[in-house]
Amino acid sequence: METRGGVPARPLSYEGVWRFTAPAVDVSVPQARHAVRDLLARQGVPVHEDVRQGLLLIVSELVTNAVRHAALLSPEIAVEVAIGPEWIRVAVEDNHPYRPKALEADHGRTGGRGLLLVKEIALESGGACDVEHTASGGKIIWAALPLAPMAPGPGAPDGRVTSPRPDPSAP
Repeated sequence: METRGGVPARPLSYEGVWRFTAPAVDVSVPQARHAVRDLLARQGVPVHEDVRQGLLLIVSELVTNAVRHAALLSPEIAVEVAIGPEWIRVAVEDNHPYRPKALEADHGRTGGRGLLLVKEIALESGGACDVEHTASGGKIIWAALPLAPMAPGPGAPDGRVTSPRPDPSAP
């Protein structure tokens, strides 16, 4: 049994997992972002504003990638939001088998940096991201962020306080 401060933990009012599906079309990008934004507000999630903005950008990037690159084989995508006591995880699932890689910055290109941006936002906030295959042959791309950003402090070479990476299977 999980404990918080030595006391058996009860789920906080904002904890849970929400999942919705959307067609793999352009209009789903702002709809997904607004759905996640509204979910955070409705549940009263105590997420720091910088983290919230980063999270919404991640949702936009992941849904955009699914719409642009997977729609042919995956006419529907799924968005999942898992909120725990200290972390929030967003994941986008599609049925396309291609497993993308975060590209290095190429200043000569106008696109192709979405996953690099997702990775940088996650790492900057003290979170993590990854791509996993599904049993059906598709993929899930997820990012997990702490509800509060890492505070500057001693311990890390860049002055940040280090924190453990989230378990990708848990909120």
